[in-house]
Amino acid sequence: MSQFEVSIVLGSYNRLPYLKKTIRTIRDEIESFQLQAEIIVVDGGSQDGSVQWLVEQRDLISIIQHNRGAWKGRQIKRRSWGYFMNLAFKAASGKFIMMVIDDCLVIPGSIRKGIDHFEKRLAEESRLGALAFYWRNWPQDKDYFVGLTIGKKMFVNHGLYLNSALQDVGYIDADSFHFYHADGDLVLRMWKKGYVCEAAPDSYVEHYSDANMSVRVGNFTKQKEDYNFYLKRWDEYYQENKYEGGWEYKSFVDPHKTYRHFQWLFYRDLLVSIPKKVFYKLMEKIRS
Repeated sequence: MSQFEVSIVLGSYNRLPYLKKTIRTIRDEIESFQLQAEIIVVDGGSQDGSVQWLVEQRDLISIIQHNRGAWKGRQIKRRSWGYFMNLAFKAASGKFIMMVIDDCLVIPGSIRKGIDHFEKRLAEESRLGALAFYWRNWPQDKDYFVGLTIGKKMFVNHGLYLNSALQDVGYIDADSFHFYHADGDLVLRMWKKGYVCEAAPDSYVEHYSDANMSVRVGNFTKQKEDYNFYLKRWDEYYQENKYEGGWEYKSFVDPHKTYRHFQWLFYRDLLVSIPKKVFYKLMEKIRS
């Protein structure tokens, strides 16, 4: 029997202000809904104070795996997103594993409702292996959505996995993908094993897409390479379906206005992005 209901896992790199917000909403969820949970954070060797902050948090399991720079005159080998997620997955002892990102906010009740729905479906003898949470990019998007990949199979950007199902398929393919499409590949491999992925009807996540754009741009450079490999691996299935992917949307109004946790970061980032001359003119206009 699992020690925990759920293991909540996330990776992080140089996003301490956002990471703190993410952890806060997770802690609030655990306390408010009395979850039997553990939190596992894998840090890629942050240099913004994240490592120091993490080791001071006694309720977190912190894994530090440097992924940039040099050591003793040699460049450190860059590891994939899947490699980092697998470190957390393999350390997790919960019956379910909740995967989220370090620039996300969990809307209250989402994990509890997700677990309850998962248990209900398993009791119905469903072969449910993953449950996708609806999410949106704040502040750009109004509606929330879940992702569909090749063959209109749903995959998980943020959400729950059955731990035993992850073990059954051998976790994420950490060697074939740098960053993108490893999540779609994981669900398709689960599907081939007889598992299904569905949407959690009442679980939602806010994602702040503008957090640390320099890291995001670095990931984008590998997107095409990952995508080409993804289509090649699943070419036969793709040829049968001719569907590369898309989104399934849902309207939802968060009564808690959870996005407010991001607001001051948004305004700070906005000011940093404004060129100095424009900023000074704006300040002069405000003063006048």
